[in-house]
Amino acid sequence: MEAGQLVRKKVIAVIPARGGSKRIPNKNIIDFFGKPMIAWTIEAAVKSGIFDTVLVSTDSEKIAEIAIKYGAQVPFLRAETTSDDFSPVALATIGAIKQMENYTGEKYEIVVQLMANCPLRSSDSIIKTYQEFLKDSAKSLLSSFHYGMFNPWWAHTIDENNQAKPLFDDDLKNKRSQDQSELFCPTGAIWISNVNELKNSKTFYSTDYKFYQISWLEAVDIDDYNDLKLAKAAFHILKEDV
Repeated sequence: MEAGQLVRKKVIAVIPARGGSKRIPNKNIIDFFGKPMIAWTIEAAVKSGIFDTVLVSTDSEKIAEIAIKYGAQVPFLRAETTSDDFSPVALATIGAIKQMENYTGEKYEIVVQLMANCPLRSSDSIIKTYQEFLKDSAKSLLSSFHYGMFNPWWAHTIDENNQAKPLFDDDLKNKRSQDQSELFCPTGAIWISNVNELKNSKTFYSTDYKFYQISWLEAVDIDDYNDLKLAKAAFHILKEDV
């Protein structure tokens, strides 16, 4: 290797996709504008061209079959210890990396976790987020979006008697919106980490994690049917902008 030549890092995309979703049954493979929902994430990952491996981590043979059809690798099903309702998604991603490294004998340096229930993130956004991660010193970089009308500064809880209680003190919640600090929400669209850091910390929220802002349209994270309606509306808006 010539002096000054950069060694390319080995990069894996992990798409976690359990088969046992409850709020929307079979959520990861329901039809979303003519394709199984997971297909949109797989195709965006493949199109980005930055991954040595696009791996779907699933406990479902049906999801595995669909994932392979759309270009992902699924050489094994997910280990049972990370296939339940309680384990954090990061543990499933770590488990998938370890399984893949044992299966292939390869070692990965960077992992990009792409949630299957975020079908609207584009390959372009994956590339830009990855480029930001490479030029920054952070060990983890998480996609986020800017809060607009759903301003958390005004958030309340409501008890069993319908009594509302603000989460924040008056000096924070009573400011004009233009005078309040901007707030950002993480979205599962694109989470990037150094593999060793993720294995050691067992979370993408490393000691120095940072956010990278993407459009709320691409950030929609589908957990229930209301989210699905929002994602469908966002899809049409994105198509209008093309």
